[in-house]
Amino acid sequence: MVVTAAQIKELREITWVWMMECKDALVATDWDMEKAMEELRKKGLSKAAKKADRETSEGCIKIEINWDKCYVVSLTCETDFLAKSDGFQGLLSELMGMLKAGKTTEEMEQTKKESVLKLGENMVLKVAKVISGAKIESYVHSNGKLASVVVSKKADTDGEKLKQVAMHVTATNPDYLATSDISAEAVEKEKSIQMEIMKNDPKMAGKPEQVLENILAWKLNKFKEDITLLEQAFVVNPDLKVKQFIWEDTLEAFYRFSI
Repeated sequence: MVVTAAQIKELREITWVWMMECKDALVATDWDMEKAMEELRKKGLSKAAKKADRETSEGCIKIEINWDKCYVVSLTCETDFLAKSDGFQGLLSELMGMLKAGKTTEEMEQTKKESVLKLGENMVLKVAKVISGAKIESYVHSNGKLASVVVSKKADTDGEKLKQVAMHVTATNPDYLATSDISAEAVEKEKSIQMEIMKNDPKMAGKPEQVLENILAWKLNKFKEDITLLEQAFVVNPDLKVKQFIWEDTLEAFYRFSI
Protein backbone atom coordinates (compact mmCIF):
# COMPACT_ATOMS: atom_id res chain seq x y z
CA MET A 1 0.00 0.00 0.00
CA VAL A 2 1.05 3.60 -0.61
CA VAL A 3 1.24 5.97 2.31
CA THR A 4 -0.55 9.23 1.47
CA ALA A 5 0.64 12.73 2.35
CA ALA A 6 -2.58 13.27 4.30
CA GLN A 7 -1.79 10.32 6.57
CA ILE A 8 1.74 11.52 7.18
CA LYS A 9 0.43 14.98 8.02
CA GLU A 10 -2.18 13.54 10.40
CA LEU A 11 0.40 11.42 12.25
CA ARG A 12 2.78 14.36 12.48
CA GLU A 13 0.08 16.61 13.96
CA ILE A 14 -0.66 13.96 16.59
CA THR A 15 2.94 13.17 17.53
CA TRP A 16 4.95 16.20 16.28
CA VAL A 17 7.57 13.78 15.00
CA TRP A 18 9.53 14.54 11.81
CA MET A 19 7.73 13.83 8.51
CA MET A 20 10.19 11.12 7.37
CA GLU A 21 9.90 9.27 10.69
CA CYS A 22 6.10 9.39 10.39
CA LYS A 23 6.24 8.01 6.87
CA ASP A 24 8.57 5.17 7.88
CA ALA A 25 6.31 4.25 10.82
CA LEU A 26 3.22 4.14 8.59
CA VAL A 27 4.99 2.02 5.97
CA ALA A 28 6.23 -0.39 8.66
CA THR A 29 2.73 -0.81 10.11
CA ASP A 30 0.83 -1.05 6.82
CA TRP A 31 -1.11 2.23 7.17
CA ASP A 32 -2.34 1.47 10.71
CA MET A 33 -2.35 4.82 12.55
CA GLU A 34 -2.52 3.32 16.06
CA LYS A 35 0.29 0.88 15.38
CA ALA A 36 2.34 3.66 13.78
CA MET A 37 2.03 5.73 16.95
CA GLU A 38 3.13 2.70 18.99
CA GLU A 39 6.08 2.23 16.65
CA LEU A 40 7.18 5.83 17.20
CA ARG A 41 6.80 5.48 20.95
CA LYS A 42 8.96 2.33 20.92
CA LYS A 43 11.66 4.33 19.16
CA GLY A 44 11.36 7.06 21.79
CA LEU A 45 10.30 9.57 19.18
CA SER A 46 6.67 10.27 20.07
CA LYS A 47 7.32 12.48 23.08
CA ALA A 48 5.71 15.70 21.94
CA ALA A 49 2.19 14.26 21.95
CA LYS A 50 2.36 13.99 25.73
CA LYS A 51 3.93 17.42 26.04
CA ALA A 52 1.07 19.08 24.18
CA ASP A 53 -1.22 18.81 27.21
CA ARG A 54 1.26 20.14 29.75
CA GLU A 55 0.65 23.51 31.35
CA THR A 56 2.79 26.37 30.06
CA SER A 57 2.97 28.99 32.80
CA GLU A 58 6.47 30.29 32.04
CA GLY A 59 7.81 32.09 28.99
CA CYS A 60 8.67 35.50 27.63
CA ILE A 61 7.18 38.48 25.78
CA LYS A 62 9.18 40.22 23.06
CA ILE A 63 8.26 43.63 21.62
CA GLU A 64 9.90 45.54 18.78
CA ILE A 65 8.86 48.92 17.40
CA ASN A 66 9.69 50.17 13.90
CA TRP A 67 8.34 53.68 13.37
CA ASP A 68 4.55 53.36 13.22
CA LYS A 69 4.47 49.58 13.66
CA CYS A 70 4.77 47.55 16.84
CA TYR A 71 5.37 43.79 16.82
CA VAL A 72 4.49 41.62 19.82
CA VAL A 73 5.33 37.94 20.27
CA SER A 74 4.46 36.04 23.45
CA LEU A 75 5.74 32.48 23.77
CA THR A 76 5.04 30.26 26.79
CA CYS A 77 6.75 27.09 27.98
CA GLU A 78 6.74 24.77 30.98
CA THR A 79 9.76 25.91 33.00
CA ASP A 80 11.60 29.12 33.78
CA PHE A 81 14.84 27.26 33.05
CA LEU A 82 13.87 26.80 29.40
CA ALA A 83 12.46 30.35 29.13
CA LYS A 84 15.90 31.73 29.98
CA SER A 85 17.80 29.36 27.69
CA ASP A 86 19.52 30.37 24.46
CA GLY A 87 17.38 27.91 22.50
CA PHE A 88 14.10 29.42 23.68
CA GLN A 89 15.29 32.99 23.22
CA GLY A 90 16.55 32.09 19.75
CA LEU A 91 13.14 30.69 18.84
CA LEU A 92 11.47 33.82 20.19
CA SER A 93 13.70 35.97 17.98
CA GLU A 94 13.02 33.72 14.99
CA LEU A 95 9.26 34.05 15.50
CA MET A 96 9.62 37.82 15.80
CA GLY A 97 11.49 37.87 12.49
CA MET A 98 8.72 35.87 10.87
CA LEU A 99 6.05 38.23 12.21
CA LYS A 100 7.92 41.26 10.90
CA ALA A 101 8.34 39.55 7.53
CA GLY A 102 4.58 39.08 7.26
CA LYS A 103 4.51 35.32 7.79
CA THR A 104 1.18 33.77 8.76
CA THR A 105 0.30 32.48 12.21
CA GLU A 106 0.16 28.98 10.73
CA GLU A 107 3.75 29.29 9.51
CA MET A 108 4.87 30.55 12.92
CA GLU A 109 3.02 27.68 14.60
CA GLN A 110 4.81 25.17 12.39
CA THR A 111 8.20 26.62 13.34
CA LYS A 112 7.23 26.46 17.01
CA LYS A 113 6.08 22.84 16.73
CA GLU A 114 9.36 21.79 15.16
CA SER A 115 11.22 23.36 18.09
CA VAL A 116 9.21 21.41 20.67
CA LEU A 117 11.16 18.26 19.84
CA LYS A 118 14.48 20.09 19.99
CA LEU A 119 13.85 21.94 23.26
CA GLY A 120 11.94 19.18 25.03
CA GLU A 121 8.97 21.11 26.45
CA ASN A 122 5.48 22.04 25.37
CA MET A 123 5.32 25.61 24.07
CA VAL A 124 2.39 27.83 23.11
CA LEU A 125 2.52 30.80 20.75
CA LYS A 126 0.21 32.96 22.84
CA VAL A 127 0.43 36.25 20.95
CA ALA A 128 1.63 37.23 17.47
CA LYS A 129 0.29 40.74 16.97
CA VAL A 130 1.04 43.80 14.85
CA ILE A 131 -0.09 47.19 16.19
CA SER A 132 -0.12 50.41 14.13
CA GLY A 133 -0.28 54.03 15.24
CA ALA A 134 1.12 57.53 14.87
CA LYS A 135 3.43 57.11 17.89
CA ILE A 136 3.94 53.86 19.82
CA GLU A 137 5.90 53.05 22.97
CA SER A 138 6.12 49.93 25.08
CA TYR A 139 7.27 48.61 28.43
CA VAL A 140 8.41 45.07 29.25
CA HIS A 141 8.82 44.16 32.91
CA SER A 142 12.22 42.83 33.99
CA ASN A 143 10.89 39.26 34.30
CA GLY A 144 9.71 39.32 30.68
CA LYS A 145 6.26 38.09 31.69
CA LEU A 146 4.39 41.40 31.76
CA ALA A 147 4.35 44.03 29.04
CA SER A 148 2.23 46.78 27.57
CA VAL A 149 1.96 48.96 24.49
CA VAL A 150 0.42 52.43 24.30
CA VAL A 151 -0.56 54.19 21.08
CA SER A 152 -0.78 57.95 20.66
CA LYS A 153 -2.88 59.80 18.10
CA LYS A 154 -0.01 62.25 17.54
CA ALA A 155 3.42 61.51 16.06
CA ASP A 156 5.06 64.27 18.14
CA THR A 157 3.94 62.92 21.52
CA ASP A 158 6.70 62.79 24.15
CA GLY A 159 8.07 59.24 23.91
CA GLU A 160 9.29 59.17 27.51
CA LYS A 161 5.83 60.08 28.78
CA LEU A 162 4.29 57.34 26.68
CA LYS A 163 6.77 54.82 28.14
CA GLN A 164 5.78 55.85 31.65
CA VAL A 165 2.10 55.38 30.79
CA ALA A 166 2.96 51.95 29.37
CA MET A 167 4.62 51.10 32.68
CA HIS A 168 1.47 52.31 34.47
CA VAL A 169 -0.69 50.01 32.31
CA THR A 170 1.51 47.05 33.20
CA ALA A 171 1.16 47.85 36.90
CA THR A 172 -2.57 48.62 37.13
CA ASN A 173 -4.13 46.55 34.32
CA PRO A 174 -7.02 48.91 33.40
CA ASP A 175 -10.01 47.56 31.48
CA TYR A 176 -10.87 50.68 29.44
CA LEU A 177 -9.17 53.74 28.02
CA ALA A 178 -11.96 56.24 28.84
CA THR A 179 -15.16 56.09 30.88
CA SER A 180 -17.13 56.51 27.65
CA ASP A 181 -15.85 53.08 26.60
CA ILE A 182 -17.58 51.33 29.52
CA SER A 183 -20.73 49.59 28.37
CA ALA A 184 -24.11 50.36 29.91
CA GLU A 185 -24.38 46.66 30.77
CA ALA A 186 -21.17 46.77 32.83
CA VAL A 187 -22.35 49.84 34.74
CA GLU A 188 -25.77 48.32 35.36
CA LYS A 189 -24.20 45.12 36.64
CA GLU A 190 -22.00 47.04 39.07
CA LYS A 191 -24.99 49.13 40.14
CA SER A 192 -26.98 46.02 41.05
CA ILE A 193 -24.04 44.63 43.01
CA GLN A 194 -23.56 47.86 44.97
CA MET A 195 -27.29 48.13 45.67
CA GLU A 196 -27.27 44.60 47.09
CA ILE A 197 -24.23 45.42 49.26
CA MET A 198 -25.92 48.56 50.59
CA LYS A 199 -29.17 46.69 51.26
CA ASN A 200 -27.29 44.14 53.40
CA ASP A 201 -25.23 46.78 55.25
CA PRO A 202 -26.74 47.61 58.69
CA LYS A 203 -25.08 51.04 58.57
CA MET A 204 -27.25 51.98 55.60
CA ALA A 205 -30.52 51.21 57.36
CA GLY A 206 -32.65 54.27 58.00
CA LYS A 207 -30.63 56.61 55.76
CA PRO A 208 -32.71 59.00 53.62
CA GLU A 209 -33.32 57.95 50.00
CA GLN A 210 -31.37 60.93 48.65
CA VAL A 211 -28.34 60.03 50.79
CA LEU A 212 -28.43 56.45 49.49
CA GLU A 213 -28.65 57.70 45.91
CA ASN A 214 -25.63 59.96 46.47
CA ILE A 215 -23.64 57.10 47.98
CA LEU A 216 -24.54 54.86 45.05
CA ALA A 217 -23.53 57.55 42.56
CA TRP A 218 -20.19 57.96 44.33
CA LYS A 219 -19.58 54.20 44.27
CA LEU A 220 -20.35 53.97 40.56
CA ASN A 221 -18.06 56.91 39.80
CA LYS A 222 -15.27 55.24 41.81
CA PHE A 223 -15.89 51.99 39.92
CA LYS A 224 -15.44 53.78 36.59
CA GLU A 225 -12.28 55.55 37.72
CA ASP A 226 -10.68 52.34 38.99
CA ILE A 227 -11.04 50.47 35.69
CA THR A 228 -10.35 53.37 33.29
CA LEU A 229 -6.78 54.25 32.31
CA LEU A 230 -7.27 57.99 31.87
CA GLU A 231 -9.06 58.34 35.20
CA GLN A 232 -6.61 56.31 37.29
CA ALA A 233 -4.14 57.92 39.67
CA PHE A 234 -0.78 57.89 37.89
CA VAL A 235 1.55 55.36 39.59
CA VAL A 236 4.61 57.59 39.22
CA ASN A 237 2.79 60.58 40.76
CA PRO A 238 -0.52 59.64 42.47
CA ASP A 239 -1.38 63.35 42.81
CA LEU A 240 -2.09 63.34 39.07
CA LYS A 241 -4.54 61.35 37.04
CA VAL A 242 -3.13 59.73 33.89
CA LYS A 243 -5.17 62.12 31.75
CA GLN A 244 -3.48 65.06 33.50
CA PHE A 245 -0.02 63.58 32.92
CA ILE A 246 -0.44 62.71 29.23
CA TRP A 247 -3.45 64.91 28.33
CA GLU A 248 -6.86 63.42 27.80
CA ASP A 249 -7.01 63.48 23.98
CA THR A 250 -3.52 62.05 23.39
CA LEU A 251 -3.98 58.29 23.69
CA GLU A 252 -5.67 56.19 21.04
CA ALA A 253 -5.32 52.71 22.56
CA PHE A 254 -3.41 50.53 24.97
CA TYR A 255 -2.61 46.82 25.17
CA ARG A 256 -1.43 44.70 28.09
CA PHE A 257 0.18 41.27 27.75
CA SER A 258 1.00 38.68 30.40
CA ILE A 259 2.36 35.15 30.62
